Amino acid sequence: MLDAVGAGSVDELFRSIPAEVQQAAAKIELPHPLSEMEAAAAARELASSNYDPSRAVSFLGGGAYDHYIPAAIDQLLLRSEFYTCYTPYQAEVSQGTLQAIYEYQSMIIQLTGMEIANASGYDGASVCADAVLMAGAIRKKRPRVLLSDALNPAYRKTVETYNLDGVSTVEVLPAPAGATDLAALEQALGEDVACVLVQSPNFFGVVENTGEIVRLAHEAGALVAVAGCPIALGVLKSPGDAGADIAIGEGQPLGVPLSYGGPYLGYFATSDKFKRQLPGRLVGLTEDDRGRSGYVLTLQTREQHIRREKATSNICTNQSLIALAATIHLSLLGKQGLCQVAELCLRKAHYLADKISALDGWELAWPDAPFFREFAVVPPVAPTVVIEKLLEQNILAGIDLGKLDPEHEGKLLIAVTEQRTKTQLDAFTEALAEV
Repeated sequence: MLDAVGAGSVDELFRSIPAEVQQAAAKIELPHPLSEMEAAAAARELASSNYDPSRAVSFLGGGAYDHYIPAAIDQLLLRSEFYTCYTPYQAEVSQGTLQAIYEYQSMIIQLTGMEIANASGYDGASVCADAVLMAGAIRKKRPRVLLSDALNPAYRKTVETYNLDGVSTVEVLPAPAGATDLAALEQALGEDVACVLVQSPNFFGVVENTGEIVRLAHEAGALVAVAGCPIALGVLKSPGDAGADIAIGEGQPLGVPLSYGGPYLGYFATSDKFKRQLPGRLVGLTEDDRGRSGYVLTLQTREQHIRREKATSNICTNQSLIALAATIHLSLLGKQGLCQVAELCLRKAHYLADKISALDGWELAWPDAPFFREFAVVPPVAPTVVIEKLLEQNILAGIDLGKLDPEHEGKLLIAVTEQRTKTQLDAFTEALAEV
């Protein structure tokens, strides 16, 4: 090997490494070798010192939520025919996988009130960026895109990153009261705006006036993309019913574990008239010459494979396994179950908000804003102090919004899912009072 690389000796091979570094490496005292059983025991001992968030009572949100996941999801998801199929490249061979994706698409259509949905995207952030690119392709010669300041910061940053090459100019609409400023929107709209992107419930948990946003945007000839939460659609008007052109969002609340941030899935639905610009994969149902049903990939744009500069997405695959988890979750919940979960989130969040706002020195950041599962409070001490103190009691208190945006210094974002019991909510309130 030394001959092949042209080195005369091992010392010559490592001559580029400084002598002091080589000397330090030579002094490393490695432990004695361990058997497999001993090594496993040592690893378990090390791991036991790690903080385990699964044992904590979580009030974290901001895009990923601690919803209950039925045991049946893992049991079905881990079947080898699903678990080992990363994505259907030779698609028509995988009829079971394609049928599962078709069912997923059908459920997303029902959930969002739209007419057509793709086979899923990577996550909520990437489908937001795809929606903006798609709107730009539909509304050609309109270089401006308007984003709400109440949009998830990760989503906004991803949209801005996708548009670094100057495809469009991304402008941010203010949200001074926790929701998009409609007067600012009306003033910003013009014949050069391709798309308005808002989130409802937004990053702060506030429910936006999507109907009015759609009306103003459509009067100016702009498309509207609404990012949302699939659980919230159990109690809120769907983007389709509100007149939106594109419905997108993060599908993590549908039976997908938190997993330290992923993998998740992004759902993407739109009007049938825009199906030629729909990014990603699309599964269709057809019949063969004998009249038998068959599932096929359809309307795939070659640009997403070979002509990247003309693509409406940088994604030509989908999150098949995670989309399957969402499909099973929706199937298990059913229409009534989805509404019940949404109502529990809504009622429990409002119960906790009332309890916290009654504490001395605590107040809601936007007391008049309607909210779903998440709300911001202003504590009498710095949010970091609250978070650190409650962590000692194994409670994840929420997100310090000031770390994401200096404008929201002093605000704590709290999320409440159906998993939080009344006992936990009361104990959380008592812990805040002590802080």
